[in-house]
Amino acid sequence: MAKILAIFSPGQNAYSETFIHAHKKLPFNIKYYYGGTIPFSLEGKNISEFSFSEKWKRKILRGFTFTEKLLISSLRKEKVDCVLAEYGTTAADSLHVINYLKVPLIVHFHGYDASQKDVIKQYGEKYKDVFAHASKVIVVSKRMYKDVMNLGCPESKLVLNSYGPDDSFFKIRAGFNNQQFVSVGRFVKKKAPLLTINAFKKVVNGFPEAKLIMAGDGELLEQCKNLADSLGLRDNITFSGPLNREQVQQLFSSSIAFVQHSVVAENGDSEGTPVAILEAQAAGLPVISTFHAGIPDVVINEETGFLVEENDMEGMAKNMMRILEEQNLAEQLGTAGRIRVKEKFTMERHLQTLEKEIENSIVN
Repeated sequence: MAKILAIFSPGQNAYSETFIHAHKKLPFNIKYYYGGTIPFSLEGKNISEFSFSEKWKRKILRGFTFTEKLLISSLRKEKVDCVLAEYGTTAADSLHVINYLKVPLIVHFHGYDASQKDVIKQYGEKYKDVFAHASKVIVVSKRMYKDVMNLGCPESKLVLNSYGPDDSFFKIRAGFNNQQFVSVGRFVKKKAPLLTINAFKKVVNGFPEAKLIMAGDGELLEQCKNLADSLGLRDNITFSGPLNREQVQQLFSSSIAFVQHSVVAENGDSEGTPVAILEAQAAGLPVISTFHAGIPDVVINEETGFLVEENDMEGMAKNMMRILEEQNLAEQLGTAGRIRVKEKFTMERHLQTLEKEIENSIVN
């Protein structure tokens, strides 16, 4: 009989969190809890319907919030064998419940939770308790491995397990027959879409027919649209809004390269390993990006794409123009990227590693 795995996630259907939805494919009986760092909803059920016996209520009335008591009641009812907490913040805030139930805990860090300054200030001490209780702590890049270890996690508990793209992206074939670049991701400071637009302006000066499609939504979207207007780029840049998987794949098949100028934001927020970059490489697109967080783990400069230092708009523009100037370069880099991702960064490998760690934590 399949073991019962509770996945704790702050949100239910964030379009940018494809990696969390992939975890629902793990070969366990999945109970997906969401709705905050102490989740108050269970997919397919209403945990507020669970009742407490008078004896049990008296036993734990003190020291637990109402939400925590609801969560405890639900986890007990579902007979959960292990908790997978998406984000360190979720693990920290839910630890009181997990400790009470004495169930194994796997913590999965993803990005901001290991880097953002105010998060580290708020959760730094709580993380030490998380590391003490957790069976394993999953990180997605070499940089994050060092950051989480510096936060106090014993190296013996750390597991480096980068994401993988959905297998369907390997079926895409880029045409490389136009001057269209593509960017897919949230319009937030760490993805620096404003810097991508400024770099692209330099490209358009030399290649007036070049196009850039920017897919996604976020706090900087209107500012990006205004910048494109002020630079005279509205005929060159299309802001498509959020796209589903099929729409992204169609966009990849009609583009020549993927661009993303990731940086460490002022508040310390940084990437984990961007899934969109892995998806683009799986589709055979070269990636033009930065030496940031987990990106150098998956993009090899001059072999599967081009990387520049953060904030180097001139360098990014030059690399985009190289793609347009040098015949067959995009296809050469893209093919090498696809091969490397298929060998080292598949979703199957990611899920198998996670499955093994969960199984071990239940057994031990």
